[in-house]
Amino acid sequence: MTGFLGSSQALTVGSILLGLAAILVFVLLLLPSNRLPIERRRFNPDERDAGITKLADRATDLVGRFLGARADGPNEVLVEAGINMPLKEIVVIVGAGSLAGFAFGLVVGQLLLAIVLALVVPILGRMVFSVLAERRRKKFEGQLSETLQMLAGSLRAGYSLPQAIATVAQEGEEPTSSEFTRVTNEVRVGRSLTESLDDVAVRMRNEDFYWVTQAIGINREVGGNLAEVLDNVSSTIRGRSEIKRQVAALAADGKLSAIILMLLPFVVSLFLAILSPAYIGRLVSSPVGWMMVGSGVVMLAIGGFWLSKLINIKF
Repeated sequence: MTGFLGSSQALTVGSILLGLAAILVFVLLLLPSNRLPIERRRFNPDERDAGITKLADRATDLVGRFLGARADGPNEVLVEAGINMPLKEIVVIVGAGSLAGFAFGLVVGQLLLAIVLALVVPILGRMVFSVLAERRRKKFEGQLSETLQMLAGSLRAGYSLPQAIATVAQEGEEPTSSEFTRVTNEVRVGRSLTESLDDVAVRMRNEDFYWVTQAIGINREVGGNLAEVLDNVSSTIRGRSEIKRQVAALAADGKLSAIILMLLPFVVSLFLAILSPAYIGRLVSSPVGWMMVGSGVVMLAIGGFWLSKLINIKF
C-alpha cells in the first residue's frame, strides 16, 4: 500500500477522482433545480442533454430513490437553513466533495489524510447548514418586534388575523416572509392556524414567538383586543432583545477564545500531516501514540463541554 501511494499510479487515480468530483459539483451547481421538462422548453424535442448532464441527473435520481422516506429529517434541516436546493443534489455535492478530499489525499500520497478529508467534508457540510439555520433564526428573532407591530397595525386597519399574516408574508423580510407564507398556505389547505404558528416557533426555536402563538390561541378562544396584546408583547420582546444583545457582546470574547482553542489541535495536526508526515505518523504507529491521541480527544471533549457551559448564558 505504501508503495502504491508513492507511485505515479496513485497520482493518476487521485487526479482522475479529483477531476470527476470537480466536474460533478460544477454541473450540479449550474443546473437549475425543479426545472420544467426539456421538451416543453425546446422547439426540437429530438435534442438531448449532454452526457455529463445526464450523468448528474442519474446520480441525483439514484440518491433520491435511495433516500426515500428517510429524507424527512434532512429536508427539515434544509428548510431551517433556508436552502431551496433539493436534498438529493445536496447529498451528491457533499459526496463529490468527499471524493475530492479522498483524491487529494491520494495525490499527496497520504492515505490517512485521504480518509480524514473524506470523513471531514460531510461533517463540515452539516456544520455549514447548522450555521445557516442559526443565522436565519437570529434574523427571525431580530425581526419579531417589527413583525408584531405589522400584525397589530393590520388588525387595527380591519383585517382578520389570517389576512394580517398574509400581509406580513407579502411585505415582510426574509426569513419572516417565507415562514408566514408557509403558514398562509397551510391555512388555505385546511390546517389549524395555531398549529401552523406553533410549527414556526419550533423551526425557529424562538421562545418569544411561542408565547405569541399562545397569546393568539387564547385570544381566539376567549376574545379581546388582539392588537393591544401584540403591542404589549412587542414592547416586552424589544426589551428582552436589548438585554440579549448586551449579553452577547459581553460573551463574544469568550466564544472566540473557545472556537480558537477547539480548532487549534486539528489545524496543527493537519499542517503537520502535510508538512512532516513522518513526525506526526508516530502518533498512529505505536500503542503509546494511540493512547496519547485517545487522551487528547477525551480532554478536548471535556474542555469543549466546559467552555460551552461558560459561554452559553441562559436567562
